[in-house]
Amino acid sequence: MGVRKSGSWGHRKTRTGLVVSDSMEKTIVVQVDKMVMHPVYKKYVRRRVKYKVHDERNEAQRGDTVLIEECRPLSRHKRWRMKSITHRVA
Repeated sequence: MGVRKSGSWGHRKTRTGLVVSDSMEKTIVVQVDKMVMHPVYKKYVRRRVKYKVHDERNEAQRGDTVLIEECRPLSRHKRWRMKSITHRVA
């Protein structure tokens, strides 16, 4: 095992998705869509994943597009933190 230098955490995964729920305190649910090719039919199919994301200031609303970043486990299901809101709903 290598020794990690102070302050070098490497690259954390980031995803962009749509806020589908904001009813919890300091937590939002973000849906991330991606297109993958079907192995048999060779057509692109939409795959969706929902992440529980930490939103410290409760500023994201349902319908917003947000940038999320991977982080340490914050609770049983939360492993992502909201980095910024890229598009607000009017």
